[in-house]
Amino acid sequence: MDYKKVFGLLSVGIVILVAMILFIGPGEVLNALQTADMKYVLLAIIIQFIIMTLWNVKWGIIVSGLDISYKKLPLFAMLLVGLAVNNLTPSGRGGGEPVRAYLLSKSSGAGFRKTFATVMSDKLFDTFPFLTLAIIAMIYLIFTLHLSQTMVITLIAVIILFVILLGFILYICFNEELGLRTVAWIFRQLNRFMSRDLTKYESKSKSAMRGFQTSLKYLMKDRKVFFQALIIAFIVWILEILRVYVVFLAFGVQVSFGMIASVFLLSTLVGMIPALPGGIGAVDGIMILVYSMAGVPSSISTAVTLVERLISYWMVSGLGLLVLPYFGTGVLDKVDLDE
Repeated sequence: MDYKKVFGLLSVGIVILVAMILFIGPGEVLNALQTADMKYVLLAIIIQFIIMTLWNVKWGIIVSGLDISYKKLPLFAMLLVGLAVNNLTPSGRGGGEPVRAYLLSKSSGAGFRKTFATVMSDKLFDTFPFLTLAIIAMIYLIFTLHLSQTMVITLIAVIILFVILLGFILYICFNEELGLRTVAWIFRQLNRFMSRDLTKYESKSKSAMRGFQTSLKYLMKDRKVFFQALIIAFIVWILEILRVYVVFLAFGVQVSFGMIASVFLLSTLVGMIPALPGGIGAVDGIMILVYSMAGVPSSISTAVTLVERLISYWMVSGLGLLVLPYFGTGVLDKVDLDE
């Protein structure tokens, strides 16, 4: 892992966030923060811990579905490390999955391809409810806010592209030939910009793809696992929206649940773009901008965003970094597809 690059990009995101606060007015933001009711902030933190617990339960169900032995607390620690890597690397919130798979593989003795299938299945189960809720959220924004024609077209285009991308990813997961051709295409593009011989890594990636597809097909045949994981994923997304709603209550501001859901899902979508770690700066900016468009004072929307991100981003990342020494900091550089 290129730590200098990660810290550099984090710095850029933080600078963007600070610039927004300076533009709005540090004094106004500080005054708004001082009005927060800590009972609601504490409730939002509790909701976040419930969310993380449900994430672990969902992953545990999938892991058990592939007959991989595990212990709940170590699995939770692996999850936290994966979340921290996702939040702190510019990888579209996907860099933590190989780390989770590697840690589970070393802990359980199962092959990397099999453990990688569990984390990718976990991501797929999260994607289904997110897509459903995101489409509803975009429609809500289009009919609720007085958006320009350009903005409406942009939102519709984003949803269409996201649906196409999801469909393509799902097809790759179950179509071995297309999956292998996609891996080969990716490495052809990498070879254009890198002098290093990537033949070894291409072969390992193709092997991992085959193992992942085999495990995923087996997992999908278990209806109990499928529906349990899917239901938990829906509950988690609703709780994430509820957490933001509770933070608004902490500042005594009444905002419709539908508006909060729409802004949260839109900012989450922006955060998936692999530009800045965890979408820092971009996610915060989208939340502040759209809440302000909805009539929330900019100082309040900024304060809400800062507290919400402190809980959902910085707290989670900090917990992941705290448990990382349990596995050894070197694990971030050892993720491989050897098995």
